[in-house]
Amino acid sequence: MSASADKQLQYPGTDPVGGPSILTQPEFIANKENIEMLETALLSLQGRVSSKPHTAAIILAGGKGERYGRDGGKQTLELLGKPILTWSAEAFDAVADVGLIVVVCPTERMEEYCHSAIDAFPFVTPVVIAASGELRQESSLAGLNMVGDEFEFVAIHDGARPLITPALIEHTIAAVRGSVDYDGAVVGHPSIDTLKIVSERNIIGTPDRSAFWTVQTPQVFRTQVIKEAHRAALTDGFVGTDDSALVERIGGKMALVQGPRNNIKITVPEDTAAVEAGLRKRQQELSQ
Repeated sequence: MSASADKQLQYPGTDPVGGPSILTQPEFIANKENIEMLETALLSLQGRVSSKPHTAAIILAGGKGERYGRDGGKQTLELLGKPILTWSAEAFDAVADVGLIVVVCPTERMEEYCHSAIDAFPFVTPVVIAASGELRQESSLAGLNMVGDEFEFVAIHDGARPLITPALIEHTIAAVRGSVDYDGAVVGHPSIDTLKIVSERNIIGTPDRSAFWTVQTPQVFRTQVIKEAHRAALTDGFVGTDDSALVERIGGKMALVQGPRNNIKITVPEDTAAVEAGLRKRQQELSQ
């Protein structure tokens, strides 16, 4: 591990829960020159890149969509006139500190994804494509391999979470950037359901749900730390359920940032209606 990563992993203590319970809406702009496209334009974000961005974004779009039941996956499925992948990518394009967007997708679908979800829209941030792997962890590593040392932080996001906002992305980056104690930050929200511990369908306990949070994305990391965590996992043959688990495994300290419950991942067809409703609500609020 690099000396900088070693320094970041020296801080003891438990992971705190931080962040505002209510996040402000991002800034949207309307394309007044095309009134016929008003519905889409109202929800179009303004791309921004600072003169010296510190963060790269990796958008994982390698899923095959088997649970969704759509041939070729769900990333190009249109919601209110835009592919799901475009909604996710546009949110990162609107964050000035993001200087690179890496879209990780199947090799055989690279041309299709670029044509329908990226090239057809006015992205300001440079977008590059990486080939996904069989496992999510392999896809994350493929994306990380495209991120240069000039980026101090990296945000990893599920492409099928189109309700992500620039405000939440910025807040998560700030949680890591603002404290040397943290190697990364994970977006999540408190569990609202009663949880049961089960063994072979037998209930053996009911834990206190106040200790449990549902994890979302983005997950933001110090670039050198998450790269080292992936290298260690690859060497040891370890497969985690998310990128944060890899950092935790090597002793990294993660913060938890509270996000909205509607930052859901589209997994099955029933999820689509809820996401569309969220996007339409934004449209209504902006048109008032």
